[in-house]
Amino acid sequence: MKYFEANFDGLVGPTHNYAGLSVGNVASLSNAKNSSSPKQAAKQGLQKMKALHDLGMVQGVLAPQERPDVYTLRRLGFTGSDSEVISKAAKQAPAVFRAVCSASSMWTANAATISPSADTADGKVHFTPANLTNKFHRSLEPQTTGRILQAMFANPEHFAHHQHLPDNDHFGDEGAANHTRLCADYGKRGVELFVFGRYAFDQNKPAPKRFPARHTLEACEAVARLHGLSDEHVVYMQQNPDVIDQGVFHNDVIAVGNQNVLFYHQQAFVDSQAKLAELKQKFGNQSELFLIEVKDQEVSVQEAIKTYLFNTQVITLSNGEMAIIAPTECQDSPSVSAYLAELTGRGTPIKNVHYYDVKQSMRNGGGPACLRLRIALSEQERQAVNPNVLMNEQLFATLNNWVDKHYRDEISEADLADPQLLQESRTALDELTQLLKLGSVYQFQR
Repeated sequence: MKYFEANFDGLVGPTHNYAGLSVGNVASLSNAKNSSSPKQAAKQGLQKMKALHDLGMVQGVLAPQERPDVYTLRRLGFTGSDSEVISKAAKQAPAVFRAVCSASSMWTANAATISPSADTADGKVHFTPANLTNKFHRSLEPQTTGRILQAMFANPEHFAHHQHLPDNDHFGDEGAANHTRLCADYGKRGVELFVFGRYAFDQNKPAPKRFPARHTLEACEAVARLHGLSDEHVVYMQQNPDVIDQGVFHNDVIAVGNQNVLFYHQQAFVDSQAKLAELKQKFGNQSELFLIEVKDQEVSVQEAIKTYLFNTQVITLSNGEMAIIAPTECQDSPSVSAYLAELTGRGTPIKNVHYYDVKQSMRNGGGPACLRLRIALSEQERQAVNPNVLMNEQLFATLNNWVDKHYRDEISEADLADPQLLQESRTALDELTQLLKLGSVYQFQR
């Protein structure tokens, strides 16, 4: 049976904005409160999805969250009509209001952790939405994310869905941004690499001092249990606290993997030598494992963060060669572009680099890898996916027309309190659920 990896990119929502909410994310903070272009952001994202589809990848679309989140504001004591709730919150608690307007769900690498059927005890694809407890604005996402994933992967013969982990920092779970699967082939059992920032129940272990470690070891272990993974095929690695304090808020800002390639910075992990040895041992001799370490003198941590060198996608093309999908910021950096040009001739599976403009996302703190949730599927499993969310010529045209019809060219911070924007957004999302055949996944529809 044929196996492959599908990418599901987050569709940028109609209220896309720069709120600068993410402490520890340098790009997010540096662009706080600038005006954004929802229309441009959505079209950049769709362009990237179509480009990967044209490269022969199976590419899907993940619907955005509804924002502003009026229901959370009601839970926090704001009353009246929806427009009154928004108006009161914007005046009385502007910081809270900005948080419930967050555009962060576009980064679907944080949506969930997914284990393919080749790895799980029951032979099903398992999904656990991330609870994202470390950031209030992101902790609002998991329930809607779970409903959207269930609407996309509905067939219980092939797909198993779990509730997100308890809403507590001890089980802080940031999803696939801290999870990498290495394998000889997508259909063969792989090694699932879980990366965590801290130990929740042991304060004596190393932890960052300046910025929060959002993901705990205990969350990783819980997801591995839920997914029925074997200990012989799981590796837990701690992210280097020093690089978290430099702005590496997720592992996918400092490392990325695909099949038999792990591409990482030399400062990425704690106890690298022993942990990489464990990874090699568990990977076995099914194929050669390429551990591509980028040295400090080749690319500094700061340059990697600025360009999102590691927040690139490493994909396998139909000819079996791998390519890196990189933001144009990598192309614009002399050290990073030189490194990538040299890498493609080094004799590893990575043979090409494709650059894409995703500046609206980059300015909000996320590169190409943040925008996608990757899922290894068999052909039979792909047939069981909701076909309306899979990219093709028709869906690309339909969604571009939908964006043109519903999205504003520009949004400022003041616009978020406009009741008309809420109405526009709900009209757009209601139509989107019909286009993608998702059913009533949003609270306003239920």
